[in-house]
Amino acid sequence: MHNTKRKLTYQRKRKKEYSEREYQKIRKEGPWVVISINEASEVPIYQQIRNQIVLGISDGRLKPGEQLPTVRALAGEIGINSMTVNKAYALLKQEGYIYTDRRNGAHVRKEFSEAKELSEKSKELLQQIISEAKICGMTQEEFLKICENMYKG
Repeated sequence: MHNTKRKLTYQRKRKKEYSEREYQKIRKEGPWVVISINEASEVPIYQQIRNQIVLGISDGRLKPGEQLPTVRALAGEIGINSMTVNKAYALLKQEGYIYTDRRNGAHVRKEFSEAKELSEKSKELLQQIISEAKICGMTQEEFLKICENMYKG
């Protein structure tokens, strides 16, 4: 197993398709998302891709309706099997973060349901994190402060 990190930067258009002025403006806004794959991680690669796309959606780097790279393109850029990317996209679609269209590929959903409740899977994960924090001796206030800072970004 390699202890490397792979990165992908994808953009809505290639750099050469922009004028220099447009490119400088876009560089400031940051229309690209960097997907880092850590091969040494215990987290499966498809899950790492899923997590980073969800993070991109939540922090605004991926806009509603924005097109994601094709399965083949993303797999080729990262250097992984296309079935791995396909599995990540299928999971994102199942969870309601993206939608797919045969002609136009995968896009970030334009609207998300505002159920204002975490899934059971997310609640279980949060409970695990809380348990680890308690074991480490962290107080509730310290834990909530970390959560608040992370929530704000």
